[in-house]
Amino acid sequence: MLRLTHSTQRYAWGSTTAIPDLLGTEQDGSPVAEAWFGAHSSAPAMAETSHGARRLDELIATSHVEVLGEGVIGRFGSTLPYLLKVIAAERPLSLQVHPRVERARAGYAAEDAAGVPLTAPDRNYRDPNHKPELVYALTQFEALCGFRAPRRAAELFAGLDVPLAKELHGILADEPSADGIRAVFEQLLHPSTRPSAEEVAEIAAACAERLAAGSPSPRSDRTVVLLQRAYPGDLGVVTSLLLNPVTLKPGEALFVPAGGVHAYLSGVAVEIMASSDNVLRAGLTPKHVDVPELLDNVDYVAAPPIRIAPETFHDATKVFYAPVDDFELSVTEVRDGAEHPLPGRGPRIVLCLSGGVTLRSGSAGDLDLVQGQSAFVPASDGALCVAGSGTIVQADVP
Repeated sequence: MLRLTHSTQRYAWGSTTAIPDLLGTEQDGSPVAEAWFGAHSSAPAMAETSHGARRLDELIATSHVEVLGEGVIGRFGSTLPYLLKVIAAERPLSLQVHPRVERARAGYAAEDAAGVPLTAPDRNYRDPNHKPELVYALTQFEALCGFRAPRRAAELFAGLDVPLAKELHGILADEPSADGIRAVFEQLLHPSTRPSAEEVAEIAAACAERLAAGSPSPRSDRTVVLLQRAYPGDLGVVTSLLLNPVTLKPGEALFVPAGGVHAYLSGVAVEIMASSDNVLRAGLTPKHVDVPELLDNVDYVAAPPIRIAPETFHDATKVFYAPVDDFELSVTEVRDGAEHPLPGRGPRIVLCLSGGVTLRSGSAGDLDLVQGQSAFVPASDGALCVAGSGTIVQADVP
């Protein structure tokens, strides 16, 4: 078992206090959006070894059989298949989609062949992998995820007495299907048809008026007003009316499949995903937006958000099984020094969220963790138990 030091991403939408408070790091007044615990080459964690600190991706590359195990290597190659994060959204993130694996491989190869540097701000694919993800809320967590039923989206536009809303309502009323959703979404995003900042502002003002008058859809109207305040005139303000609103209470989880349009609005959460940094953005961001590539990756079928209900393992552990092979997340609470087994035997990352615990391996001894500390557990360390009084999350391969 090896102690980890996470890497930090300082995006503008992050919180200045949430991650430093949780992980016990120094506050410097600048936003901290994400803490990464993983081996992705963009921002790998550092592992404390007997030979000093080493990048986790480099450690895995030199000892992959011992670290990953033959089963993981046979399925995913010589890389850690997941990435664990803590995210803290003080303001809304970009409206985005993550690619499916076949699209990621093709896009990555094409950009490499074209000589686009991996660090170029206009590069879409920074690796050849898909990026399904699961979010486990630590605080109340607000998000938009997946398309609403077309008829419901049409109802939201029907109540707004402005030309753009009437036009979009007409499209959805005439074609209340995935084709109608696609037509509206493409109209909002395409450079030749996208609304002007003034048209977006009209929609936002109409939603604010409806909210003040006693809106039948206050949550949706509040989201429009929030996004207009954060990103004035952005097409994502209007697009939010097409999407399902989601509120997670602490301890609840949401799965976002590849191809699913989503935006995280606020809150602190643990996030686990396939090991990828591929993000295709549609709006609500000053970063690179590639509309044609994004549209080719979107799943337009309306569906409710995928909330993952946990299964219990040995009383103390709740396991969130996502419908992908790359990762699973478990949350274990131990009290009064009690010892409990942990699920999984492959390469694992453990993060202590509260209290103090001891990880125990029959082959690797003990490792103490307190709130904010983390560890990487190679497959060769075998089964784990945890004792103490605290809460941990564990990333693992199913």
